Amino acid sequence: MFSAEEAVGSQLPVHESGFTPEELNELLSFFESNEPVSSNSSSENSSRAIYSPDEKKQRRKISNRESAKRSRWRKKRYLENLTNQVNKMNIENRRLKNRLHLVLNQCHVVWVDNEQLRSESFALWAKLLDLYWTLAAMQCNHDNSRHSLSCFNSNKLSSHSIN
Repeated sequence: MFSAEEAVGSQLPVHESGFTPEELNELLSFFESNEPVSSNSSSENSSRAIYSPDEKKQRRKISNRESAKRSRWRKKRYLENLTNQVNKMNIENRRLKNRLHLVLNQCHVVWVDNEQLRSESFALWAKLLDLYWTLAAMQCNHDNSRHSLSCFNSNKLSSHSIN
């Protein structure tokens, strides 16, 4: 195998491959060393920096902090949305309770009116029945005594059919 200096020093078509001489030196140094090359690539530069375990740990801590910050922000937004929904539902609940209270009051007023009308209706039916009895008695008094009993019985039957 040849060294990086030989490759750079020779007249290889470096620009046709798309690598700069520095990048080519770095690539060749990876081949000469026995360290494994990472398959992950970075979009910032073509060569991947190799981090020490402490650096990796520090980068992971920073990444975790940012992730936790985003998670707290999402949770905060979620709770704000839930709070807004609760407030809206409380307002709607209050509005519906007020409406129910009005309807119940109107229902009570109508019920009282119906009870009053029912009571008046019974009183009027009782007066009407008394008037029929009085009319029947008056008609029977004008007739002769023999005929009055049959007149009274027929009026009694007709007053029962009115009810």
